[in-house]
Amino acid sequence: MKLCVALDLNNLNDNIKLIEELKEFDNIWLKVGFRSYIRDGKAFLEKIKKINSTFKIFLDLKLYDIPNTMADASSEIAKLNIDMFNIHASAGSEAMQTIMKRLKEAQKKPIVLAVTALTSFDEAGFKEIYNSDIEIKAEEFSKLSFKNGLDGVVCSVNESKIIKEATNRDFLTLTPGIRPFGESSDDQKRVATIEDAKKELVDFIVVGRPIYKANNPKDVVSKILSKI
Repeated sequence: MKLCVALDLNNLNDNIKLIEELKEFDNIWLKVGFRSYIRDGKAFLEKIKKINSTFKIFLDLKLYDIPNTMADASSEIAKLNIDMFNIHASAGSEAMQTIMKRLKEAQKKPIVLAVTALTSFDEAGFKEIYNSDIEIKAEEFSKLSFKNGLDGVVCSVNESKIIKEATNRDFLTLTPGIRPFGESSDDQKRVATIEDAKKELVDFIVVGRPIYKANNPKDVVSKILSKI
């Protein structure tokens, strides 16, 4: 299991400060989401690699558009020297196939994940949009993603083991909403602990607030890494 630290701070300087504090940890993953990427762009990604070239970057933009537009965007993402990005599974088979075909031309192919159900959804909210229970639809989306050659999915801890049983043990699961030491769930509806993630065979855990809101983020990361 790998740790992915969410870089969701209010400004570039605070994100850089956090990365500098964590620079001694080789091969951890850093998640760059909408706000950070829109605000700070490609230059921010380059700064991350300069601080520690072993850091892996997960560009969390959740692409969702018509297939060719998604494939064009994926081609550009592959040029950014990032290691993983994601799309929405509900974009469908044609979009997935078009993306994966296009990425065969890339000099460096990133890991591609599909978002099944956002962890901000509870059952009622999800059913309102998808007319299905989360667990059922997450499994369906995962099978679709696996069939179309993606590397894995974004899901909650609750669905990880079910997804692997329905696809393949090596099909990756990345889970947001991890609260390693019983912290508040904030805006996440479906959260879990590291122990839960281990039991559910999760490959990547995403941790944000429990790290960057701590007085000593480095100490928190050390504790998390010792647990995983």
